[in-house]
Amino acid sequence: MPAAGLGLLVLVALGIVFTGLPAFVILIGVGSIGAALAVLTDTVPLSLLAALPSRLINLLENDLLQALPLYVTMGLLLDRLPIADALYRAGLSLLPRRPAAPLVSGMALGALLGPMNGSVGASVLALARVVAPRLAESGVPKPTQFAAVAVASTLGVVIPPSLVLILLGDAMLSAHTIAVTSTGRADRVINTQDVFHGALAPAAIFLALCFALSWRAGRRIPPSAAPPPVKLTRKQAVLAAITLIALLTLLGGVATGYFYAVEAAAMGAFVLLSAGFVTGALRGAVLRGVLHDALAITGALFALLIAATTLTLVLRLLGTDRLVSDWITGIPGSELGVVAIVLGAIGLSAFVLDAFEIIFVIVPIAVPPLLIRVADARWVSVLVLLTLQTSFLLPPFGYALMMARGTLRQTLGFREMFRALLPFLIAQWTVLAAVLLFPQLVHVGENASEASRTPATPMTDQELQRRLRQMLPPPPEFEPPGH
Repeated sequence: MPAAGLGLLVLVALGIVFTGLPAFVILIGVGSIGAALAVLTDTVPLSLLAALPSRLINLLENDLLQALPLYVTMGLLLDRLPIADALYRAGLSLLPRRPAAPLVSGMALGALLGPMNGSVGASVLALARVVAPRLAESGVPKPTQFAAVAVASTLGVVIPPSLVLILLGDAMLSAHTIAVTSTGRADRVINTQDVFHGALAPAAIFLALCFALSWRAGRRIPPSAAPPPVKLTRKQAVLAAITLIALLTLLGGVATGYFYAVEAAAMGAFVLLSAGFVTGALRGAVLRGVLHDALAITGALFALLIAATTLTLVLRLLGTDRLVSDWITGIPGSELGVVAIVLGAIGLSAFVLDAFEIIFVIVPIAVPPLLIRVADARWVSVLVLLTLQTSFLLPPFGYALMMARGTLRQTLGFREMFRALLPFLIAQWTVLAAVLLFPQLVHVGENASEASRTPATPMTDQELQRRLRQMLPPPPEFEPPGH
């Protein structure tokens, strides 16, 4: 029943779009339905489902998951403390008094705080609170305000470290391990740090394009709408300088490999908590609110991870992963065409699934067979990352767009929203196409030992199919009921 697994994925999409229930409820419900049908039809023996507890235990033993609550806490603290406001005012005071200055400063704030916020939702909340009112005061049109907040909130996706990067890096490690094991290649298995390094050059290009587009959008605003002079107090200037140094140290340390993602998150959360206690900003109801929200958001992420793991196990037992593998390995043409087709499928999934759901559900099924055909795992990882970033801004259901509309309480028509977002979407697609056509962009700064690895020898289609059939052990024999 491999095709039944595809029906389960369609059921997941319909449930998320039409029921309004949390994604983890839909995933665990659909997974339970699939498991029950498989057992009742004697497709899968009940004993095989006993693998689920050990699978979940192995999942939660991953040390990298310690970063999830830490980054969630950091994002909440950045929203509660006056750090974002001080950084925005400092950036605005350094820029020329032009109508574009608030837009550029808002983009810079999104690039600085996004990786530390940990999630797009936390970035939207911080930018909506700090940047959106200043944009309105400066005469920036509502569609441009909306686009600036939405786009700036996604910059942390491609700038390490971020939750999306961390979770994708872990998923790519698992997918690459399957691919290397099944093909017998001598490749070094990719890790999260490789994804961090590979994303640096594309992220820098996209960030530069965002600054240029923000400045260009500001030129359309009448000169009379130039922002009023910013009053930057000495205390705010000192806070902004200290925060900037700390953020650049953490970001640079993670990007260069001096800090691991969990270490950086622990240092950042500790510093922010200490600053909140010392300044008295974290007391009573504020502290309780931060801890409550941190537990709620972290619990939702872990629930989503557990539910997705349950569903993917059911899909594997049904043989859906093998069906998808046969489809991907049977695609004629070059590596470039195969990668483009898989990225297109991931992009279509983004219309109904957010980035986390794609990482937990789609990547484990579609990426391992892709990495069997394409040896450059770093290239594939960055392309998937850029596709996920685009998914946050895909009208009309992109997660960043939905969060921005709810937070800003703006009722924009689809045409206005799309017109304001279009330049930034074109910039995203340009970077994605550049990385697709020029894989060298993800290998900038790669050390000599990695760059000198001999590429794997291409396999024949027959050998590829034979090894694919060996990826998973054959289903055990079992006696049908009544024997």
